Amino acid sequence: MEKLPTIVIGSTNSKKRDEIESIISDLHVKLLTLNDFDNVPVIDEDGKTFKENAAKKAVSFAKWCNKPVIADDSGLEVEALGNRPGVYSSRYAGEGATDEMRIEKLLTELCKVNDKNRIARFKCAIAFAVPQKLVFVVEAECNGIINKKPSGHNGFGYDPVFYVPEYGKTFAEITPDVKNKISHRAKALTLFRERFVKEALNSYQ
Repeated sequence: MEKLPTIVIGSTNSKKRDEIESIISDLHVKLLTLNDFDNVPVIDEDGKTFKENAAKKAVSFAKWCNKPVIADDSGLEVEALGNRPGVYSSRYAGEGATDEMRIEKLLTELCKVNDKNRIARFKCAIAFAVPQKLVFVVEAECNGIINKKPSGHNGFGYDPVFYVPEYGKTFAEITPDVKNKISHRAKALTLFRERFVKEALNSYQ
């Protein structure tokens, strides 16, 4: 088999890169991130779904850097909030807001919601594109409950308030190796790896 090409992760988030790398390390590919490039274009994530945003980022960055790109869009959906913040998860408290600020806004909106109605899910869509086309998109989710206060120091984003009943812990309390088996991104990356091995190796011959 020919040597696999370099794949660019369409993100500057170092924690996301580490998470992705740990899950797909067996593919033995060289991974770069957008931090390895200069003058990276800003992609307007104006899609109505995670799938649309992931596909747009993958295709746009693949054309720009002329390399295969894996891009994801993920976020939190809370049933009591009409599935908000959804695709606006990273911008929920405004541009430039910290994780702590986004969590504070979420908990404020849920302050009068009782325990049984704090049902939520993390969703993730991962797209793979080459400079010529979008190859595929996979999607997965992980169900949980929003805690009334943050707990734990692992992970990022909304992890400190996303409680997983099966483990009795938040994503930020679960060890990275466990999270990398049960999270929405882990499940999506497992699907990505399967599709990549079956389909993508021939897509850029």
